[in-house]
Amino acid sequence: MKSKKSYFLILFLSIIFLQYSHAQKYSAVDKVVLKYPKSFDTTEELAQRIEKDFNSDYDKARAIYSWMAFNMKYDFNAFLNPPRTQSFSYRNEAEKQRKIQELNDNMLQKAFKSQKAVCEGFTLLYQHLASLVGIKSEIIRGDSKVRLADIGQKNTTSNHAWNTILIDGKWRLVDVTWGQGYYDSSKGRMVKDFEPSYFDTEPDYFFAKHFPDSGSYLGHKLSKEDFLNGPLIYNKAIAGDNKVIAPESGIIEVSKGDKVTFQIKNISKSSQFYYLNRRNQAVRVVNAREKRGSLEFQITFDSSIGDFITFFLDTNSIASFKVVSK
Repeated sequence: MKSKKSYFLILFLSIIFLQYSHAQKYSAVDKVVLKYPKSFDTTEELAQRIEKDFNSDYDKARAIYSWMAFNMKYDFNAFLNPPRTQSFSYRNEAEKQRKIQELNDNMLQKAFKSQKAVCEGFTLLYQHLASLVGIKSEIIRGDSKVRLADIGQKNTTSNHAWNTILIDGKWRLVDVTWGQGYYDSSKGRMVKDFEPSYFDTEPDYFFAKHFPDSGSYLGHKLSKEDFLNGPLIYNKAIAGDNKVIAPESGIIEVSKGDKVTFQIKNISKSSQFYYLNRRNQAVRVVNAREKRGSLEFQITFDSSIGDFITFFLDTNSIASFKVVSK
């Protein structure tokens, strides 16, 4: 009987914790948008509703992000089987731009009606809705870093797109495609999971996972080497501001028995902090000390650690590193 009571207590506490975490995920704007219809007849109708409910440009931009992330999903089938590129002829530059605009308009309206798109459709629709509420938005294309295999890749590819928005004289970064969910490789499908951290993301975090084709942002050159060779950081690291302070590289070159010092921001000694070994067994991080708002610790690299090491806070992955033998 005692064990049964303990089980129900743990279950009850787990439910309370999940409900609290779920509530913490939504801003005041999100909670209003959650009450919106799941679909609107026109983009203008949605924009009018947003303008009616919110006064600041920041809240309007967040409302667009939230509505799209709540109600749209990534079209993984279209990603696997992309449509043929549409070609057209034109007599002058003005006609070329007009036809490109027509193609883009068709794509964003299709995304809005079907509520499915790949990143190109998400970014075009976000830009269009932003313009309807008087917010300037631009689309940036570039590379993305999402897999363990991306750590230490040799070059960038143009495989993703995201938005920037101008609010109160400041350009802000938005990736609504990643805001609506993620791809679960173990299940082979997309998972709907609202992620607020890709709205107005802090640039250092954003460009650890995005690299623009231009190689620069707001006139500042970005480091391609840092992008290619940096650790893979995860959504919860961005949300919790768990910045990796050390090591700077995501590629750890070690010999058997070498010790490497790590330092990660906003983690305490009392946290449930661990990594998985080669057998996917959780290994609690010990011998750690708190240092200026971060946790500093050492890991001894031996045969129990595989080709990658991923650190977890509670049940959430924070950062991954590639392990290379000297």
